[in-house]
Amino acid sequence: MGFLAVVMAYAMRVCLSMAIVKMVRPDEADPEYEDHTCSFNSTEGDNEHSGGDFDWSDQEQGLILSSFFWGYVITHLPGGLLAEKFGGKHTLGLGILSTAIFTLLTPLAVDIGGKYLLLAVRILEGLGEGTTYPALNALLAQWAPPHERGQIGSLIFAGSQIGTVLGTLLSGVLLKNYDWSSVFYVFGAMGVVWWLLWDLLCYSDPNSHPWISDDEKKYLEDQIGGKRNNDLPQPPFRALLTSVPLWALICAQIGHDWGFFTMVTDLPKYMSQVLKFRIQSNGIVSSIPYVVMWIVSIFAGWLCDWTIKKNYLNITNARKIFTTIASVGPAVFIIWASYAGCDRIMVVVLFTIGMGLMGAFYPGMKVNGLDLSPNYAGTVMAMVNGIGAFTGIITPYLVGLLTPNHTLEEWRVVFWITFVILVGTNVVFALFASGETQWWNDIDAIRKPMNTHFETGLDTQKKSKTKNTTQAVDEHF
Repeated sequence: MGFLAVVMAYAMRVCLSMAIVKMVRPDEADPEYEDHTCSFNSTEGDNEHSGGDFDWSDQEQGLILSSFFWGYVITHLPGGLLAEKFGGKHTLGLGILSTAIFTLLTPLAVDIGGKYLLLAVRILEGLGEGTTYPALNALLAQWAPPHERGQIGSLIFAGSQIGTVLGTLLSGVLLKNYDWSSVFYVFGAMGVVWWLLWDLLCYSDPNSHPWISDDEKKYLEDQIGGKRNNDLPQPPFRALLTSVPLWALICAQIGHDWGFFTMVTDLPKYMSQVLKFRIQSNGIVSSIPYVVMWIVSIFAGWLCDWTIKKNYLNITNARKIFTTIASVGPAVFIIWASYAGCDRIMVVVLFTIGMGLMGAFYPGMKVNGLDLSPNYAGTVMAMVNGIGAFTGIITPYLVGLLTPNHTLEEWRVVFWITFVILVGTNVVFALFASGETQWWNDIDAIRKPMNTHFETGLDTQKKSKTKNTTQAVDEHF
């Protein structure tokens, strides 16, 4: 159900990237740039992009596509805190439900208020979906033993690829056969159905689950511990903000999100505007890289856990190696694809290999927050994913600014920027990341300064004298 939550979240997030191609009127090609674009005859590449109702510029489309993330980044930290305090069930469930409701309302919002009300609805969708990853991380901390985090985390978080595939592939079919509004009705309804099942079947932790077996409950308590969410003190934000491994993880997340959001949000536009794929073909070719990425993420999750169990790699080196594969590989192949020009088959193959290698992120850096702090997994994920999500605000608008004429040269600049960010952030992660549990995960360790702070000076002096006397007697004997 966690996997399906991510599937629904991404399907509702990316469906606009496909629908907007059919919603807007096409730009008139500038004759000055015709020699710098791909040209195909009608049988090879009619993108069926005519008859749109809205006259939105590329910059306006970029703002609309990025507006989701304006709300998305806001609710990460509140979502993490709520999930740690009260459990992840309702934090995740209500977030997905609200996103589904606003997805259903999207066509009505566009009819009434055009682009401005669409911006508002997308921001509200983002507010709901911002709790997804922090709540899931808090749930994983309660349900996933340490040596199974790579596989379980990869399975759940890799729902982003299946959601992207579902969003692009099914959107292509719907857009070919029905009005663009059908995309939002279908995915919104699916989100509501998921919430109904989630609310009936799933629970925040083993202690609150009514059907768990005693053997499984004891196993999870032995492997993870049996603390309830409301036993936790407030997160030690000063320690979090000064943690070098945590900031290394944030850097890796920024690199991953920049590359991933650039592809998720703008690959359909590239396939349509540059390679002139038909709308249904666009959905198919845009989804292929994410199918391969999902397969790689599942295999990489198993392989990472296997190397750790066999002591071939410690947790720190495993996280660094798999993250490096998932950073450098996509960076290289995305650039290569940009130089493949108008060779459609080669471009699709290179994008597919590059995005496939990105699947190694999930057993690499995506589960690293659980290594650093199982107790504060929701807060850690909120900080990491929330800061990384700012790239979702930047990339669609930046692509709109950099590609006004839809030429190969303009898109190549976009991909070079992606290359530099992927590789640069990975260097930081490789140097400073850690797979060890951090001291601020220890509840007793973070409570001590809080208790000491409230002691009077006299009580502190008395405790100090007693401690010194006891140590002197022990040393004497």
